[in-house]
Order: sequence, then structure tokens, then C-alpha cells
Amino acid sequence: QVQMVDSGGGLVQAGASLRLSCAASGRTFSIYAMAWFRQTPGKEGKEREFVAHINWSGSSTYYADSVKGRFTISRDNAKNTASLQMNSLNPEDTAVYFCAAGPRFTAISAINRPETYNYWGQGTQVTVSS
Repeated sequence: QVQMVDSGGGLVQAGASLRLSCAASGRTFSIYAMAWFRQTPGKEGKEREFVAHINWSGSSTYYADSVKGRFTISRDNAKNTASLQMNSLNPEDTAVYFCAAGPRFTAISAINRPETYNYWGQGTQVTVSS
């Protein structure tokens, strides 16, 4: 079992930056790949949208096209944390952001699917005003 706590969300203006953090406890953190997803308010029935993925060692990262070049995912296995640095935020980035832990080895075709991941944080709200 892995317990994860998301933090770092807030209300910012367009163009600002935020850094989200995910603190994990339980089983060895480094055996899991990590990812961030988001869910837009009012669309709770819709599938969570993939944002970014990082493999177990931190050597490979993948991003949704909508955030590529603006967001950076990272992890610190010694501290059992994963982070999402978000720059140049715009109102379309407004959502609840969730970190997720999944299998150490994940097919590229599966990294953007919520069902790939076994454990989830509780979510942190990010609101970007125009």
C-alpha cells in the first residue's frame, strides 16, 4: 500500500507559476512510476486528464501536449516525493490535480490512462484567473 498526499494548489493569475507536491508513504516509493492527472470542475463524470508521467528512476518523462514546455515533473526517491512545476499557467489549467502511483514498468501506450495507476492522492485545487 502507498498513501499519498497532494499539496501546493492555490489561486493564481494567468502567467503565474505553482509547484505541486506529492508526499508518499508506505511501500518503497522508488518501485512506482508517478504521474499527475487533472479533473476540470463540473466534469467529475469525465475521465481524469493525463498531465505528466515520470518513470521510477526519474530518467524518463512524458507530457500531455497541452502542458509540454510549461510543466515539469520530477521526483526525489530519497524523500519519497514527486513534484509538478507549472509555469505560464492559463485559465484552461484550472482543475483539481491528482498525483498517482503505478507500475514500475509501464507501456508508453498506457501511461496516460487513469486505470494504469494503483494509488492516488486526494487532489489539490488549482485555479487560474484571467
